[in-house]
Amino acid sequence: MSKVNLAIIYYSSTGTNYQMAQWAEASAKEAGAEVKVAKVRENAPMGAIESNPAWKAHYEATQNVPEADTDLLEWADAIIFSVPTRFGHVSSQVQQFLDTTGGLWAQGKLANKVVSAMSSAQNPHGGQEATVLAVYTTMHHWGAIIAAPGYTDQSLFKAGGNPYGTSVSVDQDGNMVEDVEDAVAYQAKRTVQVAGWVKNGLNG
Repeated sequence: MSKVNLAIIYYSSTGTNYQMAQWAEASAKEAGAEVKVAKVRENAPMGAIESNPAWKAHYEATQNVPEADTDLLEWADAIIFSVPTRFGHVSSQVQQFLDTTGGLWAQGKLANKVVSAMSSAQNPHGGQEATVLAVYTTMHHWGAIIAAPGYTDQSLFKAGGNPYGTSVSVDQDGNMVEDVEDAVAYQAKRTVQVAGWVKNGLNG
């Protein structure tokens, strides 16, 4: 069987989605995937970043993380997005990145990518499900194959029971409220598994 190429693409202002991306990376590697983690390019002005100490610290600590581009999407058999909620939708940084994919989409190079998504917000019902579904709306236009976790593992219930993709709420000190590490790990392994079925089925 051919190894699955997995891109984990995240946006994180203070580190929550970066941590989720790292958990997903470790799990996917255990599942045998070739993994590349990349961040979405920051578009906020430096004044805004520097006004928030946690944001500034995370921005400076992740300068060595490569930025996501369309070459990464073309390389990937599977993609996991980890993104924060902004009023029940993806952040402007993530939307800006998605808006750059039209060229690949027009060439049919995004069809049949296996995709899954995760999200975070400040409140337990702060729009996480809507944000994951917003990612999936774009994926439907790509012709991608959604690998949602559903209720296929007990770790999802422990993490709050979001069937669309692992989600977490964050308190005012930046700490994750729910214990989602196992759910993230499971979702990553499931994504790799489904991508393996698709890749090796197409090539078999």
